[in-house]
Amino acid sequence: MRKIYILFFAFALMSAAGCKKYLDINTDPATPQDPDSKSLTPPLFAQMERGIQYDSRYVGGVIQYFGGAVNVGETHGWISGSDAAGEIWRTNYYGLGGNLNLIIDKSTSQQEWNYVGMAQAMKAWSWQTTTDYHGDIILKQAFEPGRYVFDYDPQQDVYAEVVRLANESIKNFTRTDGNGTVGKMSSADLVYQGVNAKWVKFNYGVLARNANNLINKANYDPAKVIDYVNKSLEGNADNFIVPNGGTTATNGNFYGPLRNNLSLYRQTRMIVGLLDGTTFTGTLNPTLDPRIQTMITPLADGTYKGTFPGSSIASDGTPYLSIPNPWGALNSVVPAAGQGKYLFKDAAGFPIMTYAEMQFIKAEAAFRMGNNAMALEAYKNGIRASIEFVSALGTAIPSAQISAYLTSAAVKQTADVLTLKDIMLQKYLALYGYGFVETWSDLRKYHYISGDSKGNNPYAGVFVFPTTFYVDNGGKPAQRYRPRYNSEYLWNTAALRKIGGLDNDYHTKLMWFTETN
Repeated sequence: MRKIYILFFAFALMSAAGCKKYLDINTDPATPQDPDSKSLTPPLFAQMERGIQYDSRYVGGVIQYFGGAVNVGETHGWISGSDAAGEIWRTNYYGLGGNLNLIIDKSTSQQEWNYVGMAQAMKAWSWQTTTDYHGDIILKQAFEPGRYVFDYDPQQDVYAEVVRLANESIKNFTRTDGNGTVGKMSSADLVYQGVNAKWVKFNYGVLARNANNLINKANYDPAKVIDYVNKSLEGNADNFIVPNGGTTATNGNFYGPLRNNLSLYRQTRMIVGLLDGTTFTGTLNPTLDPRIQTMITPLADGTYKGTFPGSSIASDGTPYLSIPNPWGALNSVVPAAGQGKYLFKDAAGFPIMTYAEMQFIKAEAAFRMGNNAMALEAYKNGIRASIEFVSALGTAIPSAQISAYLTSAAVKQTADVLTLKDIMLQKYLALYGYGFVETWSDLRKYHYISGDSKGNNPYAGVFVFPTTFYVDNGGKPAQRYRPRYNSEYLWNTAALRKIGGLDNDYHTKLMWFTETN
């Protein structure tokens, strides 16, 4: 962050010293010097997926979406002196932050309230994602011109700012005055094509995530969570999915073969167990869940295997090279361009928020409120939505197979036997490949396999820690990722010291939202 402001400050001094004519002479007439909101908007969507996808290579190991002993993520560790796992930080402060501020300022002056609302929605989402990933972050001083060091703000302040921004965005999207129109925004809005109502739903989805993470707090309100969800996404048609061109490495999905970022990664035993029948029914039945053929891949002998955290082999000794990577290839093979499967294809869009996630949030809140009938309905809605979402990404799943799964022993059929474990594990499965930060938030708020203060322990017996944690952890699981090295550990160490950010085990310090009070 300091480098950004040094450059900004140098440019300001040049302008103040009478260099305007020189700068005018070197102005490129083909490049706007005062870009409008329409020009600034399209690249921002790519920034949203970039941060999560880059960092998923590490947090994906922590939450066991990715395996293969590829990096320290699987042992809950960190890499000293590296920007690895710091891309969400970069996205929030560099990829999105200043650009969103420009849109808000520019569009406010032009009374384009839909652009203002869009920028506020993205900013709310970014603050939520960044604090859920890093914990205490820089909020109040983040974009002050001329500042070179920045104080960290507690996570509860960031949570409050997310609520404020999302509500301001909703207000702006519901204004009927001003000059903002669907026509002005539709071509720049790569996800919702300028439809205000869909952005309003997205904001309520952000609010639902925010409120649903607070189960350990005295002010947790499940009724508020449910209200937010009811105003959020109404079906898969409302999913927030960032599109990818997929024709070159430049416009292709980060997960696709053209980018070649996943050849060493492997499918995990936890994902395999959720899909092959063993976790939900106790019996191996890989034909039961219709998502299995699209989401993961069998070995050459037709069986499904996955790695355990920190290990490159399956429990039965199946070697690393025989276990498929996320593309569905063996022996670390990189498929041809355009190949792959599920979300791991060149042209696959990246989901930022889905209807399935919202329904599982509702199911969790309803269950905690004691309304098991509502919880059962939302739980089943979430499962169906997930299957239909997966169906659209591969070979279409026949409705008969969907019905067979929804009425099988893998899915609870009555409210009296539904458990929080059923809800959270189906949510974990539904978010595979995209909901990395949300799944990690769920695992941490239930303290991984320890459970919450009320005795709810949805991941016990299913989630498995690595045999040995990273050397700096002191036997503790990861709770956060450290701020980005290049901006914070090089330039902002005094502020980091105040929050314990220089401690070797800082990444194991509990988040505010996971602490009971």
